[in-house]
Amino acid sequence: MKAEYLEILKKYWGYDSFRSIQPDIIDSIMAGRDTLALMPTGGGKSISFQVPALATEGIAIVVTPLISLMKDQVDNLRSKRIMAQCVHGGMSFSEIDRILDNCVYGDYKFLYLSPERLETDVFKARFERMNVSMIVVDEAHCISQWGYDFRPSYLNIARLRDRVPDVPILALTATATEQVCQDIERNLRFGKDAVRLSMSFARPNISYVVRHTEDKTGELIRILGSVEGSAIVYCRTRKTCENVAADLAAAGFSADYYHGGLDYRMRSSRQESWQEGYTRVMVATNAFGMGIDKPDVRLVIHQEMADSLEAYYQEAGRAGRDGERSYAVLLRSKSDKSSADKRIASEFPPIETVKEIYGQLHDYLGIAVGDGAMTTRQFDIFEFCKLFKRHTLTVYSSLRLLQLSGYLVLTEELENPTRIMFMVSRDELYRVELTNGQLENLIRVILRLYTGIFSSPVPVSEEYIAHASGYTVQFVTEGLLTLSRMRVIKYIPRNRSPLITLCVERLPAMNLYIPHNIYYGRKSQMIARMNAMIEYSDRTDCCRSVMLRRYFGEKEPEECGCCDVCIAKKRAHNDESLIRDKIMKTLSSGTYDPKTLTTAVGGNEARCSAVLRAMLDEEIVSLGEDGFLSLVK
Repeated sequence: MKAEYLEILKKYWGYDSFRSIQPDIIDSIMAGRDTLALMPTGGGKSISFQVPALATEGIAIVVTPLISLMKDQVDNLRSKRIMAQCVHGGMSFSEIDRILDNCVYGDYKFLYLSPERLETDVFKARFERMNVSMIVVDEAHCISQWGYDFRPSYLNIARLRDRVPDVPILALTATATEQVCQDIERNLRFGKDAVRLSMSFARPNISYVVRHTEDKTGELIRILGSVEGSAIVYCRTRKTCENVAADLAAAGFSADYYHGGLDYRMRSSRQESWQEGYTRVMVATNAFGMGIDKPDVRLVIHQEMADSLEAYYQEAGRAGRDGERSYAVLLRSKSDKSSADKRIASEFPPIETVKEIYGQLHDYLGIAVGDGAMTTRQFDIFEFCKLFKRHTLTVYSSLRLLQLSGYLVLTEELENPTRIMFMVSRDELYRVELTNGQLENLIRVILRLYTGIFSSPVPVSEEYIAHASGYTVQFVTEGLLTLSRMRVIKYIPRNRSPLITLCVERLPAMNLYIPHNIYYGRKSQMIARMNAMIEYSDRTDCCRSVMLRRYFGEKEPEECGCCDVCIAKKRAHNDESLIRDKIMKTLSSGTYDPKTLTTAVGGNEARCSAVLRAMLDEEIVSLGEDGFLSLVK
């Protein structure tokens, strides 16, 4: 490990040493070897590629599927004065064009982009001119058809190798079985000297617990009352989140809810309140957690079962990143199995329904047959469902199957900031007759704060402009609207919606093909994953950590000693030792018939009888012909 890497780590992150397999990853990628690294949630994936990228000339291309996570990573790097930028479907062509040009000229060390951007002409044209140091594939399990979150657009990554064959690829994932690992290495065309590095999936500070109960809310309240500290409660639906948060608040807990239906400011405010410790319990869908670095989460509770052990392990792993004792609790009821069966059915609507929704989607977006390839549009799923009288879950599941088949990409809901562009030149601007001096001052402030605003729409913040000008946010908003009506500026107010990118031109419905492995293969995979999740929650004879680690391919993992199964074993062992001691002490004073001995020892009669049988087998106790028990001399 070169001293240079430690200097970079100290300078930008303040750490004196690397953790676990981080040094091995850095050495491997710096030696030019393709590398697959399996690092559980909280294992420090980002540092593993950010440090070597800073130590190397050129730009690191980072492919990641989540726009929100992409933005968080870029903001984090910029806060350290590291030049980073991202490209995704929510940006205008001119923005993307400008960013990629700057990447060519060496202005950035990191370019984050979503996988569907790799096949655009504007990226291809610039990529060949970039000085690329490495290609990083985050959430690499998405490239595998056996992965729990397969995305066809990830298969485009391997084509980059044709343009830069000597640039190493680092693939990162928190959860992958052996089959998925092999798929990643094959689909990314790893070289013969490729390296696979893996951290243990053991989290020794996390106690995994399953509680069987028909009163989940009551059990949730009891758990939160017995374990102190920050907590996340995961629920499957937005409505359940809101109801559970209300129940917890009524019980006296500081609780709030978080899901994709909240606007950006409300989500940010609630997340900040929870991270700062003002809100103790965040009740959320799985939209909450990615990219959140809060080390002192003491409890992660699943109100309902996750769809897979991969998802469960990743979400549960948000507990105890500081290494202190924490708990991952799954609440299990008798109805969970039937709910899981219904979820599987709803995930796979009839193929004819999928084809109908495909046609209706293009009608909704105004795309004719033969058009639309690489078009990105905002998509309001609720408006769509209302217009075509469709159930939301049916539409979402159909879009998911279309995405897996390579026809489109549906992003998470994206907050698009306000954008403005002056419609008049700088010289013409001074001749515009404004209604009052405040508007003139507002224009002067905007020109001072933002550049490039005459050539393309530029993202602006009403709050920032208000702070700089001394006006209220409401006045700034109304002023921008007034300038728009006067045709002084082009004003695009902030909005929030998912985005759909159409990967190919619209096909006639009869030509639409959903591959057999995408529909029937994925369905059988989902059933297998759900069965593994059910088995995990139902078994009481195997350590929870052992079950998880075996699932991810670890050989002969040791028991954790702190899950509910291990604790129950310890308790049973202690109870058995106590019963043995009582039996020996009682028989030391004379002989007893079995019933009288059991009464004298006390406690659970069945447990006492089981221990007594074991002691007879071990010939510690004998049963005489008279039917009385005695100690063997």
